[in-house]
Amino acid sequence: MSSNGIKDRVAIVGMGCTSFGEHWDKSSDDLLVDATEECFNSSGINKDDVDAFWLGTMASGVSGLALSGPLQLDYKPVTRLENMCATGSEAFRNAAYAVASGAYDIVMAVGVEKLKDSGYSGLVVQDPPNDGTLPAMTPPATFSLLAPAYQEKYGLTDEELRDALAHIAWKNHANGALNPRAQFQKEVGKDAICQSPLVAGKLGIFDCSGVSDGSACAILVREEDAHKYTDKPIYVKALSFASGPATGGIDSTYDYTTFREVVASAKDAYKQAGVQNPRQEIAMAEVHDCFTPTEMVLMEDMQFCARGTSWKEALDGTFDLHGELPINPDGGLKSFGHPIGASGLRMMFENWLQLRGEAPSERQIDNGKTLGMTHNLGGQPGACVSFVSIVGAEKG
Repeated sequence: MSSNGIKDRVAIVGMGCTSFGEHWDKSSDDLLVDATEECFNSSGINKDDVDAFWLGTMASGVSGLALSGPLQLDYKPVTRLENMCATGSEAFRNAAYAVASGAYDIVMAVGVEKLKDSGYSGLVVQDPPNDGTLPAMTPPATFSLLAPAYQEKYGLTDEELRDALAHIAWKNHANGALNPRAQFQKEVGKDAICQSPLVAGKLGIFDCSGVSDGSACAILVREEDAHKYTDKPIYVKALSFASGPATGGIDSTYDYTTFREVVASAKDAYKQAGVQNPRQEIAMAEVHDCFTPTEMVLMEDMQFCARGTSWKEALDGTFDLHGELPINPDGGLKSFGHPIGASGLRMMFENWLQLRGEAPSERQIDNGKTLGMTHNLGGQPGACVSFVSIVGAEKG
């Protein structure tokens, strides 16, 4: 897998993000208006200046009308798209390529989802018509396969595995407690995490991310125009997407200790950005921690640590807020919440804050590095899509 990339040809000049949570008093239209208003205000750009829009939502709207209606856009191109849990990132990727191609000067990527009063349990959505032979497993059930596979392959005891997963959940709740936009703003003790009721396999309630409502968005321009709108643009270094062959469910030898799609997309992103040592060069990363073992596996797939060591690195504090490589400093899916279409852009929003030095002081990262990363995973182990972006505060 390879791509030419668009390193330093596109810049983010404005972003907005609502709080995530149970917004019973707001519709998806309201959330879109709130997020985009913050985005316009942060850049000094108004909606009439934007040439084209990309809207990511999995189930909270159809067609471009889902955005043009609430924003009252006057006959602008609006593309509505979906790519499972990577939907928000896909909106960002398409918008960035449109600017890089020269087709448009100013574009906006928006993500939104309204799940709490939709009747969904978790992230269950209706499958397309099929012959009825597809496996019927919930997301917690499929992702629960990661933990025992990892334990068996690398020889962890039950206690070591539980402690590592509990630390990941504890870390992300601790980060979320410092974030006024997060769905869950309370620290949770490790004993409570370990003793929480089981949902599937070894996964308890606190091993699972929350379902929420929310919206986030970004305005992008060509890099040579960036300083017209902000003194601190964030430059796009890499955008990589990989969709797999979906053979895990029918392959008895499938390795559930890795996501092949993540390995491919991360490798491609590093090549585009010119990153040689991710652990040493990246300031922070927002990753798709839909379940605690997912984050554990991702640390190795993204080359943040050696195979079979992420559980110990987690316990050693490597990925804590003030560790060597902070992971999910805003609380991640686990604590910030997961409105499907908005999550990827919410991750980018944290990079925007951190790399500009505008995160709240109690969780501002200051390690001298200027690169940030986002990662989205859509689907399930053995059949998924993966997105990786790298952005930076400086060109070059």
